[in-house]
Order: sequence, then C-alpha cells, then structure tokens
Amino acid sequence: MDKFLIVGLGNVGDEYELTRHNTGFMVLDAFAKASNISFEDKRYGFVAETTLKGRKVFLLKPSTYMNLSGNAVRYWLNHENIDQSRLLVVSDEVALPLGEFRLKAGGSNGGHNGLGHIQQLIGQNYARLRMGIGNDFPRGMQVDWVLGRYSEEELQQLQPSIDLGVEIIRSFVLAGIDITMNQYNKLGKRRLTPGPSLNGGE
Repeated sequence: MDKFLIVGLGNVGDEYELTRHNTGFMVLDAFAKASNISFEDKRYGFVAETTLKGRKVFLLKPSTYMNLSGNAVRYWLNHENIDQSRLLVVSDEVALPLGEFRLKAGGSNGGHNGLGHIQQLIGQNYARLRMGIGNDFPRGMQVDWVLGRYSEEELQQLQPSIDLGVEIIRSFVLAGIDITMNQYNKLGKRRLTPGPSLNGGE
C-alpha cells in the first residue's frame, strides 16, 4: 500500500493555539475533522491515520517545537518507510498575504525555522504548502507577529484557504504534486474573500 506523510508545522501547548505560526496545525486539524479521525500522542508528535482510495495517509503535528521539526519528519518517514516524494509539509508564510497560499514541489526554506530544520536533515526535495499569514508588523517584530493570535476577522479571512488546504492534501495523495499545483495554485494567488489588505509590509 502506498504511504503518505502530511506534516503540519506549529508549536504544541495551549499558549500557541490559533497563533499564526500554528497555521500548519490548523490545516491538519481541519483535515482530521473532515476525515472523522483523531490524533494520538506518539513519538515526536501527534499522529492520525486514515486511508484514501487504498492509500495510507499519516498526519503528523510535531511535538518537538518549530525549530526541531525535522527530527519528527525524519523519524516518521523512516519509521513508516515513506518515500520523500510522498511527503507534504504545511507551514505559515509571512511573504504571502493572509488568505493566499502556494504549493511547491521543492525549494528553499524561505527563512522559516521549521522548514529550515527539515531541510538540514532531509534536504530540499519535498513538497510544501505555504499558507499566507501576512506581514503587517514593524521591522524587528516578526517573532511577535508569528506568535500572535489571529483575530476573529482574520480567522474568517483564513478559513477558505484552510478548506482548500484540506482539498489540496487529498489531491496530493490521489493525483500527485504536479496536477495539484496546476489545479490549486491559481486559486491561491488571489484574495479568496473581500477585506482590507493585511500585507502592509515595513
């Protein structure tokens, strides 16, 4: 049976819930809810399992904290003998406005600590879904921004992208990265819901 590992990046603990840096967790939580499965506390992370048309899917929310996410990813790839081409990592991205997203087959970590640690351990050759969180913060305040909680209005603006994130995971498993990028990246390049721009920059 083909196996897939879907990783959502974030930090564990109530104090990090609904923070921008936990957007990867939020996408996986939405997928688990839609699939009627739940996470169990296992080695290096919280893991849920399901099958999609004969394909085994493992969802992983690392419990290592963001900067050591690669430990969890490498362990579960090896533990379940999953090919790296069947790994998808979901992360937050300050370079994209809130409500936008990009799906890529590989590339640099873009300064993201979680992606950076994964890259150190397994290289750049894995798919990633980058969820825009905007960058409306003063110079030097990025840490406060990414660890800040979403407002109700921002959560409403983000929700359509989270819903599409669930679809993207399904498509990645069933159709592969190339077809999924072609189908969904055009949706991620425009604002999905009307609202004020949060992408003010510096």
